[in-house]
Amino acid sequence: MIGRQWSSPHAQGMQGRTATREERERETMATADTAFIGNADEKPVRRRRKRADGTGAGGEPPKPVKEPLYASRTEIYPRSVKGFFRRLKWAALWILLGLYYIGPWIRWDRGPNAPNQALLVDLPGRRAYFFFIEIWPQEVYYLTGLLIIGAVGLFLSTAWFGRVWCGFTCPQTIWTDLFMWVERKIEGDRNARIRLEKGPLTLAKVGKKLATHAVWLLISLATGGAWIMYFIDAPTFVVDFFTGQASTAVYSFTFLFSATTYVLAGWAREQLCIYMCPWPRFQGAMFDEDSLIVTYEEWRGEPRGAAKHDQSFEDRGHCVNCGLCWQVCPTGIDIRDGQQMACIGCALCVDACNSVMSRFGLPPELITYDSINNQLAREHGQPTRLRMFRPRILAYIGILAVVVAVMVFSLATRSRLEVNVLHDRSPLYVRLSDGAVRNGFTFKVLNMEREAKTYTLSTEGIEGATLSVIGYEADSVPVVELPVKPDDIGSFRVFVKASRENLAGKSTDMSFVLTDTETGVVVEHSTAFFGPGG
Repeated sequence: MIGRQWSSPHAQGMQGRTATREERERETMATADTAFIGNADEKPVRRRRKRADGTGAGGEPPKPVKEPLYASRTEIYPRSVKGFFRRLKWAALWILLGLYYIGPWIRWDRGPNAPNQALLVDLPGRRAYFFFIEIWPQEVYYLTGLLIIGAVGLFLSTAWFGRVWCGFTCPQTIWTDLFMWVERKIEGDRNARIRLEKGPLTLAKVGKKLATHAVWLLISLATGGAWIMYFIDAPTFVVDFFTGQASTAVYSFTFLFSATTYVLAGWAREQLCIYMCPWPRFQGAMFDEDSLIVTYEEWRGEPRGAAKHDQSFEDRGHCVNCGLCWQVCPTGIDIRDGQQMACIGCALCVDACNSVMSRFGLPPELITYDSINNQLAREHGQPTRLRMFRPRILAYIGILAVVVAVMVFSLATRSRLEVNVLHDRSPLYVRLSDGAVRNGFTFKVLNMEREAKTYTLSTEGIEGATLSVIGYEADSVPVVELPVKPDDIGSFRVFVKASRENLAGKSTDMSFVLTDTETGVVVEHSTAFFGPGG
């Protein structure tokens, strides 16, 4: 049933092609004030008659029609609407924008010599901070986990509520909605913007256009600047940016992200959703007959037609053909033509249609946010139900639970001390004058604590083996002390010396044992000791 496409009688009568916006404009010129009237009067259009043989009136052969390779964009002027889903979109918009702009300014005390910004990707310091969580470069696998959680969460929300991400929380939707709100406040609603766009170039028109784009640019600059603040301390960025002390890279990336916001939200708009975004191409695979999606109840709405306020709706559909459903659509589609890739599931058409149904005293939800199964049940007079837990839903929840559990367990049990050992490659070993054999190692200690640490280093596996560390312990001793600065990596050149008779051959297994002198935490690292053999 998901693949079913509904078509209106008007669309069926157009030789199988989709009605263009101009044709819909001619068919339904109603506004919020003329929703009861039907189509506006049109002047008759005088057309040249063609001869039966296909030639023109003068007998000349028809001229070939050159078809464009790409369809030109039809400008969309969405109408404002009030209702439940519009309020829901406003709530999502202001909450998400608030979190985005306020996020870099939240402070979090991590102790001395540590950044106090709660959300920060510190590229120079090679750290990522999320409140009490600190991620090091070698822990990039946590980013993989976050991406998996995001992807599976998107699949789950789509299977449950359709394209709720696209319609309510996608950044493109959020900023485009904000830009259209600014445009509406300055230039007026749909009809006023159309008149302004098609009208002559006047001082008032230039002023309104300049004001609109000026506000757009300010929002874009704030957006680009806020994004940079997630990588640089926010107060420092603001001071440096406006005093000219920021680096060229900071200015360049700020203006780059600002320009991206301005172009995508102010100019591209629905073109990004329809032609550039890959999600609409495969989101249909996440749907089933119980997914909540925006649909038109054709069985109830057809045959459609203009209606007056006191008209009886017996022997006709409830759709009064007012056109408000596609006039409020941010992508300009007509939901009455069936499910379409360009539909972002914002449900504004539901609010528009419900407002008209209430004026005529008809039941709401002619255009509804519901499942295909429930729509079919209503058509046949059967009870409806929501099946929230289905096999694919349980599969998504299971995958999500496993990934979240693994990440939480890993974060809760990860060690704050790590060791990395690299054996010298050339030479693998050195024979000393006293007959002993020496191996060289680069020994790195990762101290993830916010305080300086002192560790003891010893060996296991080779009897009588001794250690020496350049710059710390010149003589060969069984145990050496290694100091490491807070939240830092200590790198040491370590030499291990052993008697030849204590070696098992050309390669002998051994281990380094690193012990925290304060907490007693022990980390072992296995390696090999090479010798001449024999």
